[in-house]
This record gives sequence, C-alpha cells and structure tokens, in this order.
Amino acid sequence: MTAVGQDSLKTRSTLNVDGKHYAYYSLAKAAEKLGDISRLPFSMKVLLENLLRFEDGTTVTTEDVQAIVDWQKERTSEREIQYRPARVLMQDFTGVPCVVDLAAMRDAMNKLGGDAQKINPLVPVHLVIDHSVMVDSFGTPKAFDENVALEYARNGERYEFLRWGSKALNNFKVVPPGTGICHQVNLENIAQTVWASADGSGVEVVYPDTCVGTDSHTTMVNALGVLGWGVGGIEAEAAMLGQPVSMLIPEVVGFKLSGTLNEGITATDLVLTVTQMLRAKGVVGRFVEFYGPGLDALSLADRATIANMAPEYGATCGFFPIDDATLIYLRLTGRSAESVALVEAYAKEQGFWRDATAPDPVFTDTLHLDMSTVQTSLAGPKRPQDRVLLASVDDGFNSELASGYKKGDEADKRVPVEGESFDLGHGDVVIAAITSCTNTSNPSVMVAAGLVARKANALGLKAKPWVKTSLAPGSQVVTDYLEKAGLQKDLNAIGFDLVGYGCTTCIGNSGPLPDPISKAINGNDLVASAVLSGNRNFEGRVSPDVRANYLASPPLVVAYSLFGTTAKDITVDPIGESAEGKPVYLKDIWPTTAEVANTVAAAIDSEMFKSRYANVYQGDKNWQAINVEGSDTYTWRAGSTYVANPPYFEGMSMTPAPVQDIIEARPLAIFADSITTDHISPAGSIKLDSPAGRFLTEHQVAKADFNSYGARRGNHDIMMRGTFANIRIKNQMIPGIEGGMTKHIPSGEVMAIYDAAMKYKAEGTPLVVIAGKEYGTGSSRDWAAKGTNLLGVRAVITESFERIHRSNLVGMGVLPLQFAEGVDRNTLKLDDSETFTIEGVASLRPRQPVTVKLTRADGSTETFETRCRIDTVNELEYFLNGGILQYVLRKLAA
Repeated sequence: MTAVGQDSLKTRSTLNVDGKHYAYYSLAKAAEKLGDISRLPFSMKVLLENLLRFEDGTTVTTEDVQAIVDWQKERTSEREIQYRPARVLMQDFTGVPCVVDLAAMRDAMNKLGGDAQKINPLVPVHLVIDHSVMVDSFGTPKAFDENVALEYARNGERYEFLRWGSKALNNFKVVPPGTGICHQVNLENIAQTVWASADGSGVEVVYPDTCVGTDSHTTMVNALGVLGWGVGGIEAEAAMLGQPVSMLIPEVVGFKLSGTLNEGITATDLVLTVTQMLRAKGVVGRFVEFYGPGLDALSLADRATIANMAPEYGATCGFFPIDDATLIYLRLTGRSAESVALVEAYAKEQGFWRDATAPDPVFTDTLHLDMSTVQTSLAGPKRPQDRVLLASVDDGFNSELASGYKKGDEADKRVPVEGESFDLGHGDVVIAAITSCTNTSNPSVMVAAGLVARKANALGLKAKPWVKTSLAPGSQVVTDYLEKAGLQKDLNAIGFDLVGYGCTTCIGNSGPLPDPISKAINGNDLVASAVLSGNRNFEGRVSPDVRANYLASPPLVVAYSLFGTTAKDITVDPIGESAEGKPVYLKDIWPTTAEVANTVAAAIDSEMFKSRYANVYQGDKNWQAINVEGSDTYTWRAGSTYVANPPYFEGMSMTPAPVQDIIEARPLAIFADSITTDHISPAGSIKLDSPAGRFLTEHQVAKADFNSYGARRGNHDIMMRGTFANIRIKNQMIPGIEGGMTKHIPSGEVMAIYDAAMKYKAEGTPLVVIAGKEYGTGSSRDWAAKGTNLLGVRAVITESFERIHRSNLVGMGVLPLQFAEGVDRNTLKLDDSETFTIEGVASLRPRQPVTVKLTRADGSTETFETRCRIDTVNELEYFLNGGILQYVLRKLAA
C-alpha cells in the first residue's frame, strides 16, 4: 500500500531487517522539513505517517501533513483529513450489508460490460462470524453442540451467502462460526502491529497496521499499537474500496498510569475505574493515549482490556504505544520471528517505540491514576461507567430498587417458582455469564475464574439453581489453557460449561431464561439481576427479563453465581455452605495474585495459538458442509427475506446522468434537535403491525421467525421499512404522536413514514427531511443513510449535522444542506404544507451557499439560504455519481 500520487516531501527510505530490505516513509526525514515531532503523541505519529504515505496533492496535501505537526502548538485542530486505514474488520451482523453491496456491484459490473472479478476489496478485509450464537442450552456438556446446531439452523441463509463471499472475493477472508470474537481473533492472530505489502513495482512497503471495524469494540487492538476504531458500514465500505475516511484531526487526552495493582485486584477492576474517570473527564470524539511508568506493570492482555472499553468511556480509541510488552505478546501468540523483528526495527526507526527514558508526549489534556488505589469493583445496574465498590453493590441495588424502581417496600418479597423447590426475590442473580471480548481475551481473569471454581468445587459449592450460568470464551485458545490447567472441569462442575465462542450475553444473545423463572419474574414484576464479564449493561440489552445488570470480572461472575443475589453483601455474608455444612466466604475461594500468575505461566504457550490459528478459515464440519460455488456473481435467492439484491445500481450507465434539480419536494418529516442515528436506523425487534412486519407476513414468515432488524440487515426491503420507525421518534408534522409516522400532505392522511414515502414515489414527488441541531449523532450506522436514500429523500436540511452521518448521506447520494445563521424550521413558520425547490444541484461546489425556494399552500413564495455540506472535492464526486458505490464501480469499470 503506497501513495498514489506525487511524493513532494520525498521521505521514502529503505529499512534493512536481518538482510531483507523494505521501503518506508521516514518520519525523521519529514521532520527535517515539517518541524520537531519528538513529543507528538504516538497515535498522532501514526496519522502523520498515513498522510505522508498517501500525499497526492488532492486527497492529501502537504498542508494536511503540516497540520499534524502544527497540532502541537494548540493541541487541537478543526482541520479535516482523509485517512486510509490498512485494513477492515467486520462481524457478521454489520458485515453482511457490505458483502451484499459487493455482490450487487459485481452484478452491475456485468451489466456495464465490465469484468465482475474486478470488484473486490482493495484492502484486506476479515469478517469474523461471532454475533449469531445464542445461549439456548447451558449447564450441560452438550451445550456447545446444541447451541451450534441452533445457530446454523437459524442463520443458514446468511452463512451460505458469507461462504460464497469467502470463495468468490479476493482480499476477503471469513472466520467461520465457533472460532471466537472478532476483536480477540484480531488481537491474537490478524493484527500484525506493522503491516507490509508489495507496491506496484513489487517492493515491500512497511507501514503501521491500522484498521477500522464495523463494531465499536474494534478499539481493543489499540493495545498492540494498532490504531483502530469502529465505524459505520458506509465508511467501512469506503475504506474497503480504497476510498479515504474523512475525519477531524483529533484532540488527544493523555492518561498517565503509575503504581501497580494490589493483591487480588483484577484488570477488570482497573478498566471499570478508568472508564468512570474518563466518562467524568469527557473524551467523546477524542483519542485517549496511555503513558507513564505504570505501563511497565501491565501485560498486553491487561492493556487490551482497557483499550476494548473505549466506546464505554466515550473515546474514539484508547491507544498504547509499542514496547517490549508488545513483542512478548506477539511471540506468545505465535507470530513469526521475522514479523516480530520487523515490528521492533520499524517502531524504533520511526519513533513509534515507547522508551521509559523519553520525555512524555504533549497532550490536549491529561489525567492520572495510581493503580495501587484501584479496588474490587463492578459497574451497574444500568451503565458501564457507574462503578460501584464490591462491598457497596447491595446498598446500590437496594437504593435503586427504592428510588428507581419504586419498590422499596418489597425488599424482602419472595415468590414461589412453579415446579421448583426455591423461590425468587428482587436482586436475585438469574444470569451469570463469562462472556465478551473485554475479559475473555485476558488469561489472568479467566484463570482466576477457574481457580474460584476449583476452590468452590472442592468445598462442594454449586451455582444457585435459579442462575443461568454460561462460559463463552473469545477464542478456542482459552479452552486449551483452561483444560491444560485442569480448570475447565471445575468450571463445568459448578455450571460454567462451554456454550459457544461468540459475543452471547453482552449483545443480548443470552437466550431465554427457563420458563418457570421467566414467569415468576414477569408475573410478579421482580427486578432480577445479571452479572456478566461484558462491556455493556444498558437496561433491556442483556435480557428482556432482567432489569439490573452488573459488569464484573470473570471470577466475580463465578462468585455471584454461588451467592445468587445482588441484594446482599457478598463481602460479609457467606456465599454458600460447604459439604460439611460450614459457611464459606468469598475470601475462602478468592485466589492470590501469585496463584493466578503461576497457573497462567504453566498453562499457556505459543503452540496453542499456532495450532488453533493454523486453519482458522477452514471451519468445522457444519461450515464445510455449506456447499457453494465460488462463482463470480451471487445467485440471489428469489423471495429471500434475509439477503436481497439492493436497487442502488438500477439503470446505471458508465457516464453519470446530470443530477436532477429538486423541484417542489414535500417534507417526509420535520424533526426537532438531537435526532440520532438510533432514531433513524432500523433496530431491535420487528413488530407485527409495522411495515416490515407486514412484509414478512406477506412472505409467509411466522411472527416467531421474524428475528430482528440486525439479523436481516442484508435485505433492503426490510431495512427501508424500518427507517425512521423508532417508537420514540417525534415528527413535528403530527404533534402528540410518537413513532415512525407522518402526514401524506395531499390527502391529509396520517400513515407510517414508509407508506407515505412509497405513496409520494408513485406520485413522482421528491422528498426532503427538515431537522434541528445535531442531526445524526450517535453510533454511525449505514442504514440511517441507506434507508433515507431508498425512501426517496433527496435532501436533508438541518441546523447542524453530526460529521459521520453527514458524510454517509453524501455517500448515498443525499444532499445535506445546513440552514444559514438565524434561519431554522421555526423562523420559517413551517406548517407542513410547503414545497421546497433547490435548483443548480448538478453544478454544486463544496460548501457553497444554496438558495432554497419555499412555496406555501396559498401559492406565495419566499427563499431562504443554506450552505451545501458536501465538504470536499472527493465527496462531490461521490454525490455527482449518485453515491460512493456508483463512483467506485465506474472507476473500476473504466
């Protein structure tokens, strides 16, 4: 991967590593012209190298490169840059639409008379299937096999499609189900820290390993010195197709770590403390970079635990520079000696290497944590930043029971469970799940969980009978070292049998609770609890039956399964009785730091990683049994409700037709401030009486088989029907009514937004959306822009846009316009009956003023000013081509 144009800074140099020569773009040589970069944050040096390598005078200018160096003066910048990550990481929920688009582009390429095989990712793409396994079966040695069988039965069509992609597409690899969580597979195998690839002349060019991913926890890989974060699907597709990702030069908050963790304190306790501190600091949209002497006390796995939770503390990423710990981990996980040597040589040559003797980087802001002050903690019951000390969990729960749930007088309430010999009460732990990439990537906390199980098993303890226990490791290597240490049998003995390798409980794939327990909870309005080693615990996310959710370390998950409640103090009350009838306390089963370290050292070796990842793309017998041809194009299954050919390329020719002016457009919706992509994007369950529900019913899909919008992201017919359909969205065209409704102005009829959009389409009427400030904030989601386009919306006019959603709208051929200062929907006194005309659309220039003509119901007209928020020349090319996919397709076809 090399620069595509002129190299005006002339920084290309040669690096010799053990007799092999590599080309690289020298930061030291660039600094001779640009200025001193010795105290630039390490994460910013990665951005600097990226701009140097891709400087072409158009997408990246010398001024862009200089702006990174000059950032040190004010330590903030408003400049937007074009960044090209080295590769893309996907999981199956968010990755399917991207593969659908590639398949559709191949069909379109054929129709244009081109070669379909030209349509491939232009950078390496790895898709890990990890979001589809659910915990239906648990507490039995058969749980893993039974859950895998159900997973394939539910997802056969999606998996067949992804299997086709893995065979047909170059530069695209699929890690099959049952392998691990994408972030842990990325950390343990895919990531290289330093990447090398041949340029057009065959010379190996070396550069930092960087990535974007379609999952917010892509940030985990920053522990390896790999700059990466989560993006929406459209941004991922752009990167996949060799297009730059637009981003502002970030602010960088330095987080200084000192000291060491005390006896019995885990990496989970540390990350929950870090998360609470950074949330209080406010780091949304910023990079966080960790520095200080405390880094020497943190293993790579501990760093990964911290980097993983960047979305929870709100940062774009949580970056750790390359040092000895990086090399130790690369060797442990089976990377080749040649690649490790390259990482060390390149990092030291480029100034990416962390040296304790070097001065601290300069940061926008800083904060400090002495790790010796960290205490055993959980977070909950509703947010990951709400840290609570272990000894205060009961007080916190009972306080929330009284103030939040208004059930303070029911603290002692117990209800019978049908057909069982136990009862249930508020705060009882009904789910105890060792799950999620945050902790299952860390051998220390996983071994600690096994040691707690061993001690508990030796004393005759078992999980409480109302607790649904599960163990879902992030990779198969975890099973190897737990079995080698003899700990898996102890985990099994108290209920933590292997249920699958995937995200499970943390993303809501916890599966149903046993029916009698679910009935007891819902029939008596109990506030039940879950304790999980995940990263997210928002209300309703883990299970529809559970309202109080606590994030905890894996050993605490095991302990709470034995204790059975969050309404009592686990540090004081016995967690159970031994086989001899004696009380057992938490301190009796908690392992020492030395026990954990010694077990880890004896149980893990690099051969485990080499063996497990040797055939990582091969899959099990279920995957191999999916028989598909690696044909150039995909054979779309007629009537499929999971995967369908989207209409983006219908009627497309090699030369883009001039973009039509927008004449007498009707408003599809008028919104107030802070409409998020969560409001716009289809998400969650599909209701029977919704447009999507009606579509599925018409296609003979039973309500029980509706699945979710997430599982059906590869079908545009479903997703466009769910756009703007959030049950809490408020359209000012219909005051007092919540949900995805609007008014069809010519008839005056109130109907679903989708139905109105189709009615307008049949009438040949273009549409606009009007909104207030901060339109499109929240997670950047591809379908918020794709759905807007498919509904026939030509322009979105707002007071301000969230940056990524604005870019995504352009990428889907939708015109973003921003009201001029002092103008908004209120000053215009809109009454819904107006039409909007925007002329000169085909001759727009980036950020130019645009006059909009407003026609009232009585025929009177007036104009108001807006600014075109197509911000760059690149974006204008996308827009004039009808979208980024059409732009890339024409370039490749030509």
